[in-house]
Amino acid sequence: MVFAGINYWAVALAAIVGYVAGALWYWALGKPWMEAQGFTAESTKNQSPVPFIVAFVANVVMAAMLAGVIGHLGVGQVTLANGVISAAFLWFGFVLSTIATNYGFGRRPLKLVVIDAGHWLAVLVLQGAVIGLMGV
Repeated sequence: MVFAGINYWAVALAAIVGYVAGALWYWALGKPWMEAQGFTAESTKNQSPVPFIVAFVANVVMAAMLAGVIGHLGVGQVTLANGVISAAFLWFGFVLSTIATNYGFGRRPLKLVVIDAGHWLAVLVLQGAVIGLMGV
């Protein structure tokens, strides 16, 4: 299903891949992330589902916007390489720069910057790969 140059099946799959990647990322790095946040196992009990819903919606929005950007490269340019490169550039220019700024002023530990920014790099690159592979 394609509309306005965006493959919505690719967006849907990229959103799911991004969400699962995030779940795996924080499953693997949960303890250091909690430590860097100042959380304890006790403080995270009875977690509301709202952040998980927000995370999924954010992945859908991110995948849709990334598909739009990649699509603007032109006809025949929606490729695996261009998807990954575009995602990495957008991460560096927008995600890393905003996380570094916000966490710097918030005096957050560098470990937290690395964990959170690394998560979004993995998500964007995987989403770019899915969108690039599926094409328009």
